[in-house]
Amino acid sequence: MPSTPVQEPPATPSPDAGWKQARHAPSLAEVYGSIRVPAQNASFWRKLLAFSGPGLMVAVGYMDPGNWATDIAGGARYGYTLLSVILISNLFAILLQHLAAKLGIVTGRDLAQACRDHYSRPVALVLWFLCEVAIAACDLAEVIGSAIALNLLFGLPLPWGVVLTILDVLVVLMFQSRGFRVIESIVAGLTVVIFGCFLYEIIVSHPDYFSLIKGFVPQPKIVTTPGMLYIAIGILGATVMPHNLYLHSSIVQTRAIEQTESGKRMAIRFATIDSTVSLLLAFFINAAILVTAAAAFHKRGLFNVADITDAHELLAPVLGAGAASVVFAVALLASGQNSTLTGTLAGQIVMEGFLHLKLKPWLRRLITRSIAVVPALIVTLIYGEKGTSDLLVLSQVILSLQLSFAVVPLVLFTGTKAKMGVFTNSLLIKMLAWTISGIIISLNLYLLYQTLFK
Repeated sequence: MPSTPVQEPPATPSPDAGWKQARHAPSLAEVYGSIRVPAQNASFWRKLLAFSGPGLMVAVGYMDPGNWATDIAGGARYGYTLLSVILISNLFAILLQHLAAKLGIVTGRDLAQACRDHYSRPVALVLWFLCEVAIAACDLAEVIGSAIALNLLFGLPLPWGVVLTILDVLVVLMFQSRGFRVIESIVAGLTVVIFGCFLYEIIVSHPDYFSLIKGFVPQPKIVTTPGMLYIAIGILGATVMPHNLYLHSSIVQTRAIEQTESGKRMAIRFATIDSTVSLLLAFFINAAILVTAAAAFHKRGLFNVADITDAHELLAPVLGAGAASVVFAVALLASGQNSTLTGTLAGQIVMEGFLHLKLKPWLRRLITRSIAVVPALIVTLIYGEKGTSDLLVLSQVILSLQLSFAVVPLVLFTGTKAKMGVFTNSLLIKMLAWTISGIIISLNLYLLYQTLFK
């Protein structure tokens, strides 16, 4: 798509009564408003194409290596039963990502900037620190996932795979310098690879389609069976990644929309369609991982497969398809690299938004990746594959703990008329958003308690 010069947002975005009256730099200033959008009288499909892209970048967080373990464990141990949990958690995510996009479009602020504007400096610093911890935890999952994939595909020892992931700093920087549409296209391409891989896995695993469809209906035993409840909470806990809310509220501002009520309404509409369709794709991939595990392992009595490496090793002999294991590893590698791209942007957004601090992209990425690489390298050297699996689970617990500190401000800001004006959440949306927030927070706290004290 053709680009326009970087645009500065108005000094006091409308509505602005609820925000501090200080001029602020735009979110991701180097790409702010850099993508043209058609006029409001253009065709539906032209407008949809112009706004497509941010949704896929957000959806990446819902299919990263950190989600794989819970999906594999759920399918292997309980068959198709927990498909309903994946569906419900995805519906939660669709609403929260809609709110994140709306915040960015209406106010011209990403969630990090909004928190800095609204809260005192000490509170904002605490929120920033917690978010940085979450991003490092997410990066840890990407490092481990990519290292495992390289080990499965090429036999590369895990420590060497961990070290090799540092090189993706250079790759990310190269792509960032070529424009935002290039990054969106790469993410889309890798997502198609993941989708194709798991479509193949489902076909060769020959699932029981009647049981599969039945699995989308919630069943009481999910709550009454302790082991099943634990995995269900794990799936829910890994659903809404906190950094995705910061990311989405920023990257929707790469579109050069009309700063009018009608222009913003159009942007919200198409940004929501984009994110909803993309999250449904992520839902298919997560469901496909669980379905593959259920069809390949559960129906054959292999209930204890909960490790990515074990799943890879068993797929080919169990299914009788030599390519199954290779395709699985390719999907894992694509997932890790996809998450790397979006994690880099999320880190930049959070640091600039909370601290107004700009670092050179290569330095910012190197710091974040080093924080993830060091513990991953130590664990792989001392404990090997088992240690990396445990570290992967720990990264998801850390993300769960931080989630409430992103969800609550988001729901609060988008439900406040002084900040959102005519775009304030309706009463129904407010009720749904706070209910979803309460459920996610409660379940994440329960998961944290079970992980640390049981």
